[in-house]
Amino acid sequence: MRGPAVTTTAQPIPMTGAEAIVASLEALGVTDVFGMPGGAILPTYDPLMGSALNHILVRHEQGAGHAAEGYALATGQVGCALVTSGPGATNTLTALADAHMDSVPIVV
Repeated sequence: MRGPAVTTTAQPIPMTGAEAIVASLEALGVTDVFGMPGGAILPTYDPLMGSALNHILVRHEQGAGHAAEGYALATGQVGCALVTSGPGATNTLTALADAHMDSVPIVV
């Protein structure tokens, strides 16, 4: 007599939140990221540097937001800014508001 059929399911590969962010950006077709390392976002830079994403270093978070907006306008692709939480995130608000008002696709 035969036993029950054995089925196997693929187990998801465990990843950190930082790895998930980078994998999601790659899966969505993002090729370029404008950013400034620091604080809470710093762990994301390890998987970012090992990925196909091109990181463009900026001098200020506000510049990352506006660069992402300009990139989206110039290329037709989604612009992406990678900044830390708190003051880093609030420094992108002007760029986010401008992009929203002009229907320009950016992700911060």
